[in-house]
Amino acid sequence: MSLIVPTFDSTVIVREAEAEVVGRAPTTVRLLADSSATGGALSTQRVTLTSGADGAHPHWHAKSAEMFFVLDGRAELLSGEEVVAAERGDLVVVPPGVPHAFAAAPGADADLLVVITPGVERFEYFRHLGRVALQEAAPESLLDVQELYDNHFLRSRAWDGRR
Repeated sequence: MSLIVPTFDSTVIVREAEAEVVGRAPTTVRLLADSSATGGALSTQRVTLTSGADGAHPHWHAKSAEMFFVLDGRAELLSGEEVVAAERGDLVVVPPGVPHAFAAAPGADADLLVVITPGVERFEYFRHLGRVALQEAAPESLLDVQELYDNHFLRSRAWDGRR
C-alpha cells in the first residue's frame, strides 16, 4: 500500500462563478482544482452532460483511481467490462489500470463530480479536449498526450454495445 502525502498549506476554495468552463452543451466541464493546487492529492472537475451525451471514451489511468459522484440525473459508467447505471447520489470509484468511460444515460442529463487521485495535472488536457470539440485540433492529437496526462485510450466492446 502506498501513501500519498499532499504538500500544500492553504485551503483550496473554488467558487462556482470563478471556475473555468471548458466546452458547451452537450458536454461542459468546470475545472475545479488541479493537482498543483492540492499538492498532488487530487484533480477534480464537474462534468455536465445533456441528453445522453458522452463524457469520456474508454480509457484507463496507470497511476490514479477515478471517482464519479452523480450530483444529479442518470449516468452510465464503464468499469472494466461492466456498464454500471448510476443515478443521483451514487458513487463509482474505478481503480488504476481498469478501463472506464462515462456518459449521461440515454434520454437523460447527468451532472457529475469527477475526482482523480492521486492528482495529475489535467486542466490542460481538458482545454485540449475543448480545442478538439471546436475542431481547432485533430482528435488524433490526443494520442500524442496519453503519457503526459496518464490517459490511455482503448476500445471496449462492452461500452460500444451499450446502446
